[in-house]
Amino acid sequence: MAFSADELRVLRRALAHALQTTSHSAPLSAFGAEWSQDIQEYLRLAEAVDEAAREGGRLRAFLLADLARYREALPGSAAGYLARLKEALDTGYVPGPDDLAALRALRTRRAGPAERERRSALLRHCEQLADNSVRVRLRALPGGRSGARGGREPEPGREPKPDRKPEPAPARPKTPRPDRPIPTPGEVFPPRRKPGPPPESRTA
Repeated sequence: MAFSADELRVLRRALAHALQTTSHSAPLSAFGAEWSQDIQEYLRLAEAVDEAAREGGRLRAFLLADLARYREALPGSAAGYLARLKEALDTGYVPGPDDLAALRALRTRRAGPAERERRSALLRHCEQLADNSVRVRLRALPGGRSGARGGREPEPGREPKPDRKPEPAPARPKTPRPDRPIPTPGEVFPPRRKPGPPPESRTA
């Protein structure tokens, strides 16, 4: 029986929770011999799970390094690269831009109908995995796509419209009011008044 990396992590957390709850409730000496033996088996199982997780990490690192070597040797190593890519995908590997570019290049090369369809299907699958991974990261970022529509994602095929500020109204040219008469030159430049005669001096 084989477990995936996620299943091993879940099992490890369940064992840790069971052991922590048991150790906090009472000392081991307070339990019977049968229950103490069960606790010892839990501990051995937890150690085995940890070792399996470490071994899985080593195998995954080796598989990804082998995948990179076959990708660099393309197109001659197409068969080996595709086989190792599918194996990596089965372990939860998310294809990167290099893998997508390699698959697109292989799809354009001459091959039989069945092989061409197999490469196209693998490319579509990898593109979907990469797109889903990007969506998950965007949801995790503050102010990402989850905050674009009040916690909801934009509807597919509809992009959010940018806020458009109202354009200012064009300035109206200043024209004289039709109901106001045009002033005459005499009103604009009134004539100066002639000075009057000096007042006569009064005598005693």
